[in-house]
Amino acid sequence: MATDVDVTTDLLTETYQRHYTSLLRLAALLLDDLGSCEDVVQEAFIRVHGARARVREADKLLAYLRQTVVNLSRSTLRRRLLGLKLAPKPMPDAASAEEGAYAALEKDALIQALRGLQRRQREVLVLRYYSDMTEAQVATALGLSIGSVKAYGSRGIEALRVRLEEQR
Repeated sequence: MATDVDVTTDLLTETYQRHYTSLLRLAALLLDDLGSCEDVVQEAFIRVHGARARVREADKLLAYLRQTVVNLSRSTLRRRLLGLKLAPKPMPDAASAEEGAYAALEKDALIQALRGLQRRQREVLVLRYYSDMTEAQVATALGLSIGSVKAYGSRGIEALRVRLEEQR
């Protein structure tokens, strides 16, 4: 049973110490570089600290943080896409050092396959199976119906299976 309490700085500090790594991993499954992941998780804690009076139930603090990490990850990706659209195109015959670094990071077959999924499929699978959330919790976190979560999940798993088989 949830009780109405103010989320104190001490509770937020304890949550930070216990769940920072899991939130960082959540961001890593949605983003592609450690620096951005760390920035997103830090920003999530800063925002939750500023809005802690709105979190009425202490046991929902972690869910609130997860949702904030997902939303900030989306914003980061949107800003990158806009930056890519506006950035000058590199010379076609010269590969950048950044491309080489990304190629080295993307050797893990599962992460490659996850990145190829539709955004909603990836979000549902990451929250459902990595963060060990129920379908109802995923639905609430993403603002979807449970039926949509089930549909995105099953389609995502099938697409993931196909992609992993293609990589072999």
